[in-house]
Amino acid sequence: MTEQNVKWPEPGDLVMATIKTVMDYGVYANLDEYEKRGFLHISEISSLRIRNIRDFVRENQKMVLKVLRVDHEKGHIDLSLRRVTKRERIEKVKSWKKDRKADALLNEIAKRAGLPREEIYQKIGAVLDEKYGLYEGFETILKEGTSVLTKLNVPEELANVVFQVAQERIRVKTVKVRGVIEVRCPRPNGVKCIQTAFNDAKKSQETKDAKIDFSVIAAPKYRVEVSADTWKRAEEALDRVGEAVVKNIETAGGYGEFKRQK
Repeated sequence: MTEQNVKWPEPGDLVMATIKTVMDYGVYANLDEYEKRGFLHISEISSLRIRNIRDFVRENQKMVLKVLRVDHEKGHIDLSLRRVTKRERIEKVKSWKKDRKADALLNEIAKRAGLPREEIYQKIGAVLDEKYGLYEGFETILKEGTSVLTKLNVPEELANVVFQVAQERIRVKTVKVRGVIEVRCPRPNGVKCIQTAFNDAKKSQETKDAKIDFSVIAAPKYRVEVSADTWKRAEEALDRVGEAVVKNIETAGGYGEFKRQK
């Protein structure tokens, strides 16, 4: 919601809020994503008995709150803290942090391109947000290059600026999974067959979002390690490369076995 294009939240929405005024009977909070103010009644702060409201909330505190009711005519927004689950709070904070990072990226792109921030959002932000999600779109550009934008009719010169900013500002976290491959080949050129089995498997399975490395444990056992940006992608690539090595060595007249490490 980087452009605050939604003027009012809807009942049930989770919002990031900054506590501004604490009173005995409740709290007024600014909704950071909407430029609106809402009210959090003391009964919606906790299911526990509250002796001192300041034991639960304080001025300038950031909180994830749930929207209960919205009165557009009166401009009232009723909020709840006690109805926000731990999981909802964690996911909302993650999303909010990504939005802030995306805002900073758009500002830097506008600065380097010498264009108004609003124009950059329309040309870059809006198209990425619609297709990938805004911050996720920047991550995709970092992984796949400027073609992500040029395919969306973004001028190449501007796409290059976006890619450069993404390279400098985004750190893509990677996860690693490992497995053990045991292979034997009794043929006279068995060592060469094993090398070829590993090399061919790596060439066929390694991609931009999944890096594969092999190392010797103690022949005939070898370790395979896959690095990717998600557990699912890493595990998929690990299974495929392990199966590919075994298939290659069997085709060459040998035999093998692949096991994932826990």
